[in-house]
Amino acid sequence: MSAPTVYDVAERSGVSIATVSRVYRTPDSVRAQTRERVLEAARQLGYVPSGNARGLASRTTGVLGLCFPDMADPDAEADAEADSDADDAVMLYSDQIIRGMERAARRHGYALLIAASLEGGPESVAKVAGRVDGFAVLARTVPTEDLEVISRRLPVVMLAGPREIDHLDHIVVANADGERELARHLIEDHGLRRLAFVGGDVDSPDAEARFLGFQEACRDAGLPVPDEPDLRAEMMTQAEGARAAEALLDRETERPQGVLFANDQMAVGALRALERRGVRVPEDIAVTGFDGIPLSRIVRPPLTTVRQPIRQLGEQAVELLVQRLGNSGREPVSLMLPVSLIRRASCGCG
Repeated sequence: MSAPTVYDVAERSGVSIATVSRVYRTPDSVRAQTRERVLEAARQLGYVPSGNARGLASRTTGVLGLCFPDMADPDAEADAEADSDADDAVMLYSDQIIRGMERAARRHGYALLIAASLEGGPESVAKVAGRVDGFAVLARTVPTEDLEVISRRLPVVMLAGPREIDHLDHIVVANADGERELARHLIEDHGLRRLAFVGGDVDSPDAEARFLGFQEACRDAGLPVPDEPDLRAEMMTQAEGARAAEALLDRETERPQGVLFANDQMAVGALRALERRGVRVPEDIAVTGFDGIPLSRIVRPPLTTVRQPIRQLGEQAVELLVQRLGNSGREPVSLMLPVSLIRRASCGCG
């Protein structure tokens, strides 16, 4: 079956070829109602615009794509600007995935096209997909229905989150296992009983999996099992972590003995907020994170965390894409990468 063309989309949606082209090149120049009609026709047909005249079928762009949510953290960027030697230390989760993908892509002779946030909507997703031979997508970045369309024409690997599409390759890390081990460490090795968990948005699959691990550790230890995180932070930045720490201190209830943050960025922000308030870490409150970003080892006190193989996540995504390009009939795989507990001074170790 031949790939659908721009002519097919134009015929299905009842517009000109030029209008279809404008939807993908300059979407704001097309009325919203017409734009949606064209995009719906494209979804039904499984059409993805090609980035060059050779089209996707030839798989000759020599480029792999990565789409991820905009995870910028203004406080981390400010740290880098204040200290030119801190660039590597403030590398965040997405930065490390990019580095891993770039390294593996170069090894296989590919370039990497990066798209953060994709605020342009479905037309922007399709535009990026039309310029690459394979596509890696972080959870919550591209709607499932759009991924279904894209995956008909090129390999797609889903990174993190649940496996929403069975026929796609999928990579996740052992989030629940890591958080469970971390909470058990605080409970069994440090004797902490009053623990608080600061999570992310309910739509964040990684943060929710980490909270599940926290619940399991509490249950195993005979502690009260919370139904919800004590606090949620939608963006999971340093500023959000600082606000969460302030909120926990200002509560009328008894102060927690330890706070587990769903990522390192929030935990770093909390350390700074607690220092401003004269709260000692770990003597007064233990603080932990998750991810193992480089910044976690140079803050004061150094952060106890769960290190996930972030660069390996990016490298493995490229390996799966290259395998799929070489063997389109291969069975889809779902990989879970292991994590490791890093004990440092913020919990009382080290």
